[in-house]
Amino acid sequence: MTSSSNSPLRGIIPPMVTPLNSDGLLDSTSLKKLIEHLIEGGVHGIFILGTTGEFSGLSYQTRKELISRTCQQIRGRVPVLVGITDVSLEESIMLADLAKAAGAYAVVAAPPFYNNIDQEELTRYYMQLADHISLPLFLYNMPSHTKLTIDVDTVITLSTQERIIGLKDSSAHAVYFQSLCHAFRDQPDFVLMVGPEEMMAETVLMGGFGGVCGGANLFPKLYVELYNAAMARDFEKVKTCQYAVMEISRNIYQIGQYKSSYMKGLKTSLSFLGLCQPQFAAPLFPFSVDEEMELRSRFEIISASLRVLVD
Repeated sequence: MTSSSNSPLRGIIPPMVTPLNSDGLLDSTSLKKLIEHLIEGGVHGIFILGTTGEFSGLSYQTRKELISRTCQQIRGRVPVLVGITDVSLEESIMLADLAKAAGAYAVVAAPPFYNNIDQEELTRYYMQLADHISLPLFLYNMPSHTKLTIDVDTVITLSTQERIIGLKDSSAHAVYFQSLCHAFRDQPDFVLMVGPEEMMAETVLMGGFGGVCGGANLFPKLYVELYNAAMARDFEKVKTCQYAVMEISRNIYQIGQYKSSYMKGLKTSLSFLGLCQPQFAAPLFPFSVDEEMELRSRFEIISASLRVLVD
């Protein structure tokens, strides 16, 4: 699918990590490598400036540069989704305008964090945002980070705004996602995607549209194969690929006692492939030498097993 298609977005949309140099600025060389790695892996789109992209720790200048360089490198080969989440409505609109000018397909916004707001205020916020931008908008349900769930009834209300075309759910709450699928059973073009990769296949079987899978930064072919198997109801293939996904989750994302172990494990593993440096936006910091050695050992075992599975 290209950005000119009128079909709903489906498939594997990696939440791309943001390659950084040690000074915190964008590593444009690694960015090009990572984009080509993802496209060669068969992904159906790329999502930048999400949680995995460390958007909240990036300067606005870096966000602007990332939007421009990503769209320029991709050149319409796959749709680009741009995260515009912010505590300021004005800044979100500014980022949406930049995304439009760069050639992005759509924007993605989680609820504004920090302020305590209710569903009525949240509805009004999203309506204001949608009224002031020109690109399609995906809602982003991320209660672990925003401390607020976008209620199903709120999603139904917001779906009446023509620019709000779907939702990415990172709640890891299967009943919530199933409730969304049921609520939109008569609106087949409203895109429902899941964040946690461990449950991507089962949500596709529920009627979901695909996954925004962090592990697809590392092994895009695996997640594309799992998605295709779920769509085809090839349950033996689903079982095999799902096992690999769970091994990635257990071994790559759980080094150390950090709440940020997922992010550290993912980005450091990408450095083993030469696709980015193990550099993070503050307040995150790299693994210790011992932690990195432990991760490398686990990563090499998983990579060897995946070569047999997807090559």
